[in-house]
Order: sequence, then C-alpha cells, then structure tokens
Amino acid sequence: MRKRLAVIDREVCKPTICNHLCKRVCPVNRSGEDCITISSEDNKPNIDESLCIGCGICVSRCPTNAIAVINLPAELKENPVYRYGMNQFELYRLPVPKNRMVVGMIGQNGVGKSTAIKILSKKLKPNLGILDKDIPLSEVMEMFRGSELQNYFTRLEKGDVKVAYKPQNVDDIPKMWSGRVSDLFKKMNRGEGLQELRKILRLEGMLDKDVKTLSGGELQLLAVTATMLKDADLYFFDEPSSYLDVEQRLRVAAAIRRLSKHHMVMVVEHDLAVADYLADQVHMLYGKPAVFGIISKPDGVRVGINTYLEGFIREENMRFRDESIIFSKSAATTMKTRHFMDFPHFTKKFERFSLQTEAGNIYKGEVVGILGPNATGKSTFINILTGNVKPDSGEPPGDLRLAYKPQKIELEDDDKELTVRLYLSKEMKDKSMKQRIIHMLDLERLMEKKLDSLSGGEVQSVMIAATLGKPFDILLLDEPTAFLDVEQRLRASKLIREVVENKEAAAFVVDHDLQILDSISDRLMLFEGERGVHGHAWAPSEAKECMNAFLKKIGITFRRDPQTGRARANKPGSQKDSEQKGKDRYFYVE
Repeated sequence: MRKRLAVIDREVCKPTICNHLCKRVCPVNRSGEDCITISSEDNKPNIDESLCIGCGICVSRCPTNAIAVINLPAELKENPVYRYGMNQFELYRLPVPKNRMVVGMIGQNGVGKSTAIKILSKKLKPNLGILDKDIPLSEVMEMFRGSELQNYFTRLEKGDVKVAYKPQNVDDIPKMWSGRVSDLFKKMNRGEGLQELRKILRLEGMLDKDVKTLSGGELQLLAVTATMLKDADLYFFDEPSSYLDVEQRLRVAAAIRRLSKHHMVMVVEHDLAVADYLADQVHMLYGKPAVFGIISKPDGVRVGINTYLEGFIREENMRFRDESIIFSKSAATTMKTRHFMDFPHFTKKFERFSLQTEAGNIYKGEVVGILGPNATGKSTFINILTGNVKPDSGEPPGDLRLAYKPQKIELEDDDKELTVRLYLSKEMKDKSMKQRIIHMLDLERLMEKKLDSLSGGEVQSVMIAATLGKPFDILLLDEPTAFLDVEQRLRASKLIREVVENKEAAAFVVDHDLQILDSISDRLMLFEGERGVHGHAWAPSEAKECMNAFLKKIGITFRRDPQTGRARANKPGSQKDSEQKGKDRYFYVE
C-alpha cells in the first residue's frame, strides 16, 4: 500500500507567482525523473506519489502554502474509501449508522465528515482511491464484508434508505426559505410530529416570525425541527448546538435521542458535554485538514471522547496528537487585582424587550465570561459597550479602544473577494502578536484563499484573528467558538487569554460551551430573565458561584471527568444528579 500522500490545493496554487518553483527544486526531478509534472489542463503541478521521496523541499519553498506531503501512519493497513482526485484529499474508513442509536462524530474540521456524509447518503460513490476506473459495488461491498456497513450499503443500493440532513451553516437558511416559520412547517404535513417538537424544543415564540427575522439560535431550532419532520431512515445532524444556549442544547439532544428510538441517527458535535450527553457511541475523526482523514472504529461515548482527548488509540496503536488534552479547573492561575475600569448600571427598553444590568468592574488582563439563556440581553449588553446601542440610562465607557467580533458574521461585499492574507493585512493593525495569532489559529494554509470560499469554522477563525489583531483596551467577543472544532476551541481560548494578558487589556466573552467558559474566564457575568421579554444581568462575580446559580435555574448538574477534567452533564434523575442536587452543587463536585 502507498505510504506517502501528496496533496496540492489548486485554489491557492499560483504558478504566475513562482513559475513552478516546486518542479525546479524537486531533487527527484533534478536527477532526471518526472516526480513533479505540469498539467496541460490548468498549468499547475501534479506530484507522482510513487516517486516522491518525502524530502519536503517543495512544501517549504511553495510561496502560497499550496503543497502538503504526508507520510501516512504505518499502522494504517487499508486502502482509502474515497479520493477526490490526483493530489487531492482522501478519506479512510466510514462511520457506522446503527438502528435505534445515536452515533456521534468528534474531531477536527476538514478531515472528512462531509465526505462521509455524502457517501452514506449516496451523493458520492466510494472509489477506493482508484481514479482511473469505475469501481463496481461488489468491490466496495468486499471492503466492508462482515460488517454492519455491508448491510447498510446493500440497503442503500436498493434505494431502501432515505436520508435527512441538517447542514452546519444555518445562516444561509433565509437565502433559501421565506415566509412564516409555521407556514414552512405546515408544508411538511407532519402535524402530529410538530406538536411533540413544539413542546420539547419550546418553539412557540418563533412560529409566527418571518424566517428573515430569526436569530442564530432560532435558525438552528428551525433547521433541527425541519430535519426531524422529514420522513427518513437515517438522520444526520451537523453541529446542532451552534448558537443555542445550554438549556436549548440539552433539549435538542433530548429530541434527537427520542428520534433515535425508531431510526438511525448520526451527529457531528464539537461541544463535548453535549456530545457526551447525546451519543451512545462515537467515532473519532483525525488526520490533516484538507489532506487526509481517518475515521476510528466506534467506541462507547465516554471512552471514545477520553481517547480522543488523549490522542492515542491503544487498540490500533495509533497516536494522532503529540500531547493529551487535560482540562484544568480554570485557566485563571491568579486572581486579577489591578483595577481597569468600572461600568455603570445600564437599562434599555425596546418595543418588546427590556434589559437591566448591574454595575460592575473589570481588571487588567481579566477575561469575564458571559453566560445565560438566549434572548435575555447578552448581545445587547455587548452592543451597549460598543456604542452600537444607546442605553436609556448609564453611559458606556468612553475614550477606550474597542475590538468587537459579533455573533453573526456578515462579510462586506468588498471583502468577500479578498484573500485571507489581504483581509488580515487590512484588519490587523497591531503587528505585535500577528504571527503568533495566525499560527495559533492555523491560518497559514488559508492565506491565499478568498473569504467567500471558506467554511464556517474557517471564517470564524479569520474573524477571531482580525479582532485580536486590532489595537484595543477592551475585547468583545460574541460566541467565538461557533463552528470551531474541539482543538480549535482550545487553541482559540488559550490565545484569547494570552493576548488579553499580554496587552494588559480586558475582555468580555459570550459563549454557550460551558467547558470553554470554565477554562477561559476569571469571573462570570450571568444573564437571567424571560426570553425575548426582559433580561437582568448580575455584576461579574466568582465563576463557581455564578455557574452554580445558572445551572440550578435550569435544573442541570455537571460533574468533572476524573481522567480528563472535562465537563460531563449528568442524566436527569441519575444517582449523581440527585447527589449533587442534594448538596446544592450543580457544577462539579470536587
């Protein structure tokens, strides 16, 4: 089996810049063999993997970072399930749909989840990495002989599997659908199912709204509900928790689990607490983004998540990360004591919503996490600080430099055609940590791509970098982890703390991933109230006290996994749940 993989990103390869430098510096080419040749179709290079010696010279000399040459793990014995073309991404193995189970997929973005979904829904036919002939189904079936996938592909080929898919990027829904939410659901003619979902997901407040007016969380609930209302055998949910608050995430998880009692369900989820609460089994996805991906064999949810964090699959003797991920009790090593600023009591009344926030303060180098239900004023508070919303009482801090990343990212028309490199050059005026920020967010490989060609997670990473690279005294980030995978979330949270402390600035960070908030925050600011009617915000206070009050309000307890330190939601009514509630300890028992 071939052990070396060469991939060229043809979108960012620019021969007009380098005049085929890769071909000229390749030692195999210089010895007289044609390892790197030039395609007559697009004037871009092709690499013969059977001749490539893996020296890495072409990789390091490529001015646009378009080339990757990877030595595949020696433990990987099988052929790929699918390859897109010569010097393009390839995927090894597939996840296994199972009747009456929720099968989760956790791992990096860009290592094959979309490819796997397309294959399992018959949008792509497996080619086993062979590009020059059509692979008969019998050979595909032979690859999966004796496994549950053999039976699945038999049914798929006969047309016995209907697939419903909820996509990752719900922000595009208003471009495709219009009208009232209730009218859209009626068109699906599944009234009985809708009534049950209305109760579980608490949809009443959004049914009479026009799709174009929905918030990010409401768009997510719309997408999840619409997917569940379809008549299907296999249901895919791609990141169903993005934009949802903690309670909504667990309600969606409960609805998905209910669906799995009679169907096959697969879920891609990056909030580990939700994945743990939701799935029966998990597959790990690992590899190198945009180059190759490997899908692990299924494992029980707790063992699978812990194995992923450890980065070593013992059964396969496969190490895919140099260091294990261990969650500390808090990222804050010392309490911040150098006063930065006070902010006043704010009030703001809209036509249908009112907000009151308590006065508070923030210290130099401090990150204040903001948590609470959706539609209780978190983003309004952030917009008061930016000056985008004028409060009825209270004066936002003046003469301070602000850097702000909103919840919903909408690119300006003039920016969409820019490459990431040009956009960041325009936005990152503070050069002191520019290279560190770009490296930590793994943006080098994206620098020659256009903004409007990026995935949701890639756009989020670029916007975080642009915001962190501005000169600021106060950093304001609204849901920075949306669409980021587990490792990206951890790197981003570490980077945010590092930049804020380095600048001796201060930050407010809104997020719904409790593990990230627990890791990043020195203190927390809790929002409460009635969704869409009124909100009240506490002053920043001690994190454990604030988190406990929040979870007590919604009746959910979390414990800490003894092996990895990660947050795990207790099943309602379980022994651990009852024990923690009896001690009035809703967030971790130490």
